[in-house]
Amino acid sequence: MKFAYRFSNLLGTVYRCGNLNFTCDGNSLISPVGNRVTVFDLKNNKSDTLPLATRYNIKCVGLSPDGRLAIIVDEGGDALLVSLVCRSVLHHFHFKGAVHSVAFSPDGRKFVVTKGNGAQLYHAPGRRREFNAFVLDKTYFGPYDETTCIDWTDDSKCFVVGSKDMSTWVFGAERWDNLIYYALGGHRDAIVACFFEADSLDVYTLSQDGALCVWQCDTPPAGLRLKAPSGWRADLQRREGDEDEEDNEEEERAVRGKAAPAAEEQQGKVRYSRLAKYFFNKEGDFNNLTAAAYHKKVHLLVTGFASGMFHLHELPEFNLIHSLSISDQRVASVAINSSGDWIAFGCSGLGQLLVWEWQSESYVLKQQGHFNSMVSLAYSPDGQYIVTGGDDGKVKVWNTLSGFCFITFTEHSSGVTGVTFTATGYVIVTSSMDGTVRAFDLHRYRNFRTFTSPRPTQFSCVAVDTSGEVVAAGAQDSFEIFIWSMQTGRLLDVLSGHEGPISGLCFNPTKSVLASASWDRTVRLWDMADSWRTTETLALTSDALAVTFRPDGAELAVATLNSQITFWDPENAVQTGSIEGRHDLKSGRKELDKITAKHSAKGKAFTALCYSADGQSVLAGGRSKFVCIYHVREQILRKRFEISGNLSLDAMEEFLNRRKMTEFGNLALIDQDAAEEAGVAIPLPGVKKGDMSSRHFKPEIRVTSLRFSPTGRCWAATTTEGLLIYSLDARMLFDPFELDTSVTPARVRAALRQRDFTRAILMAFRLNERKLLQEALESVPWDEVEVVSSSLPDLYVEKVLEFLASSLEVSHHLEFYLVWAQKLLMAHGQKLKARCDWNRYSLRFALAVSQQRGLKRASEAPGSEEEADGSDEDDESLHLLGAGPGDADGLRP
Repeated sequence: MKFAYRFSNLLGTVYRCGNLNFTCDGNSLISPVGNRVTVFDLKNNKSDTLPLATRYNIKCVGLSPDGRLAIIVDEGGDALLVSLVCRSVLHHFHFKGAVHSVAFSPDGRKFVVTKGNGAQLYHAPGRRREFNAFVLDKTYFGPYDETTCIDWTDDSKCFVVGSKDMSTWVFGAERWDNLIYYALGGHRDAIVACFFEADSLDVYTLSQDGALCVWQCDTPPAGLRLKAPSGWRADLQRREGDEDEEDNEEEERAVRGKAAPAAEEQQGKVRYSRLAKYFFNKEGDFNNLTAAAYHKKVHLLVTGFASGMFHLHELPEFNLIHSLSISDQRVASVAINSSGDWIAFGCSGLGQLLVWEWQSESYVLKQQGHFNSMVSLAYSPDGQYIVTGGDDGKVKVWNTLSGFCFITFTEHSSGVTGVTFTATGYVIVTSSMDGTVRAFDLHRYRNFRTFTSPRPTQFSCVAVDTSGEVVAAGAQDSFEIFIWSMQTGRLLDVLSGHEGPISGLCFNPTKSVLASASWDRTVRLWDMADSWRTTETLALTSDALAVTFRPDGAELAVATLNSQITFWDPENAVQTGSIEGRHDLKSGRKELDKITAKHSAKGKAFTALCYSADGQSVLAGGRSKFVCIYHVREQILRKRFEISGNLSLDAMEEFLNRRKMTEFGNLALIDQDAAEEAGVAIPLPGVKKGDMSSRHFKPEIRVTSLRFSPTGRCWAATTTEGLLIYSLDARMLFDPFELDTSVTPARVRAALRQRDFTRAILMAFRLNERKLLQEALESVPWDEVEVVSSSLPDLYVEKVLEFLASSLEVSHHLEFYLVWAQKLLMAHGQKLKARCDWNRYSLRFALAVSQQRGLKRASEAPGSEEEADGSDEDDESLHLLGAGPGDADGLRP
């Protein structure tokens, strides 16, 4: 097996912090999730996480007007210039300070960032090849406190900046003669948002205390006059002009001088006047305004509040259109799509993301991750669904294809400790610290069984046998294992013998044997067919933390507290091997740790363990940012994955940051960010406003559960960042093989005009833009397809076939694409066949399993339920290999 697993998607978390953005077509939503960015395709109901990450949590995202580029800035001031077309990072930049917001100008030529108490204007990276993509044009000062928000005029001539010092500043993007800057007051709290009116210099400003000010400008945008150059700029223009035109020289000399006072008074400066002031909190209840967005075409103002409410108003009359409470946490970000129909809300407290269609008053998207960390996960037998359980007591089922959660079960009243699917894939069994084990039906989406113990106890793990009839759960406080019947819900047996908490349970996939791991340094094997008698007791050198069977049931792996993974033969109770993982896990150092990570005993043990689908490798993780894959037979480390590089999490750095150490202690003990949301600003003595209990902390990075997909194509891990999926099926959108500056869309079309079809197709696949690929392939005449297909290199044959397979479903040129497929297979079929022999053997194996189960059912007494279950399992085994239900006859060789 080649371990070319790449990060594929991020589930379980839909929004963390930062600002939301709609794409230019209004059909997709860009949401920052920790230090990653997820794109939600609302039209096709899919989510996709970009394969890039920042060093800290993302603070703000700026999207270019054409939707091709995005500037992503994290909390540390590091910026990434990202191409959303090829999903890759184009440039790295550091702003040397915390950035609060970033916004492109409507013409796409410039962008502004708010940093500290000023604003910086940069030349936006264009389509030209540039060595430095971020070129500083001007720096604007004026506010006395941190700047918070930006907005541009429609003609990109001016921009407005709001500040925490309760003032709003209008700046000119060019050197205007009648507008250099203009300061607007009138508020009694920090400015949250400021907006220009469409095709006007009129401004709306909103403050945190719920006040809206409407400012009217006496000058239209067309009335702005460019300031005449003076000094060396005028000399430069004079040298570049025609030297023999004396009239122009006289005019330039006149411009360099001071204008007459009468002319200046006549022309005048830009002036603002306040037309009205409105208040959102009319009832007198104090409710902070936290986010706002304005759509200039439909004059729609959306405001979000700390109580979870939002209001829709029509401006400038301030008519209330709609008001609704969507959460009990503060609304952190608001965005409106280009048509003005959909409104996106992000609530960072609970990790909620909602898209609301305000005209029909319905949800387009309503997603929420786990409030606390996820603890466990399980794949469905067909690999299509993933179920996760969290410390918040919720059980969520995710679709791996779309990336969305489609059902949430909230019956547990405490943290969920274990989740698993039955063999049919339609029942989920979960264990919880509330003393119950529950079974959920995915057909009717209900809790149809609740298993309890005679005495209240906390369950730490759960397992279901291959038939789905027996449910086992381990207790954390009574050291017992409880066995129930799925059909009746009755308690069948209580297994005693362990002298410590049960840390893991696992049924043998091929036999009726249950393995239980405990902190008493033993693993016990219980025989279900022999009245649950203990057949073997495996003595370990340390506390057992995880246990799992190989898919064929011939081997058992155990992770212990001394950082070892031991392998056992369950039949003979003989240890067959061990792996020392002490130096592979490499846990990081916390900010408050007194000793180094190298000498720390914490986090040096694997707490999650699972076999790969073929049983040749084992996946292990723990309280670290690394996940290790070991080869079982060779007992060597194959690959180590770094699941996160987010420095906003604790235990990420290997060494101590000496800059935070003072003679009075560590600066990490001081909650510096308490005043960002609703907390009390600690540096200001005597402050009484805010929530005294509000505290910020850095969650520790850890891996709580690992599972391989039954298909073997991907594996998933529940971490502090969310549910991470690593896949072999990562789509390749940009192939830099033999790519140079000469490979451009214009060169591709030039090659097509010259009828050099092979070169055009190769360049199109290197650029990997779908429309360009379609244009290149469809430009080839049908009678030349055979010649072109035979001249393609082997590296690109599979790519062409993949493109043809995806295009056959949507294209009208069915016969043309079939001709392409036929000629490619005739020219390169032998080489492709040599790589695809494994598929033939997999289908033979599926048929053998199907026939064996059919003979087994025929020998047993017929029962309606058993027959139905058996047929479902046969269909699932075939579906797992790419065949649909009922296709067994068509697969016979």
